[in-house]
Amino acid sequence: MKLKKHIISFNGDHGSGKSTIAKKLAEALGYKRFYMGKIARNMAEDHGMSYAEFLDLLKTDPSYDKRIDDYVVSLGNNEDNFIIESRTAWHFIPQSFKVYLKVDPIEGAKRMFADYQNDSNRDNESKDVKTMEDILNISRNRKKADDERYKKLYNIDPNDMSQYDLVVDTTNLTREEVLDTVQKAYKKFLKEERGS
Repeated sequence: MKLKKHIISFNGDHGSGKSTIAKKLAEALGYKRFYMGKIARNMAEDHGMSYAEFLDLLKTDPSYDKRIDDYVVSLGNNEDNFIIESRTAWHFIPQSFKVYLKVDPIEGAKRMFADYQNDSNRDNESKDVKTMEDILNISRNRKKADDERYKKLYNIDPNDMSQYDLVVDTTNLTREEVLDTVQKAYKKFLKEERGS
């Protein structure tokens, strides 16, 4: 199989700006963008569940994780020139340029709280958010459940930063600064892969 080099996988902390940066980078590069969180939410909707209920189902029925992850593998094998936001794409598409965005939990919660207040289309779980503490609890619980599931299913740890090509702490950076950092690192990655 020909190794594809024009794939960027994003993982990161809640509120770190993954979606914003991935979207802006896709626009800048003319790449397609795949957001696995959206696909999971669509699956929840198809089954008449809230996203929170769907996440609970994932804890007991690994077949849904497998469907999502098989799709990620298929993208890595059959597509090129794309960006993907996924907690596991760094593992399932190892040839991608693997980016992890970090953020201080309090700053991440502030950003998410602002988004929740400004977005009337959030899922049912988000509609119950009243305080920053609610955000912190939701983020903490989701991350813990995800980490335990991936350890059980694949024996992987998404929090091992040595597995990524680029780790950026976005806490004190503007979106423009984060975007610029990722673009420059990706350009360097491509240059090194081409051996030039």
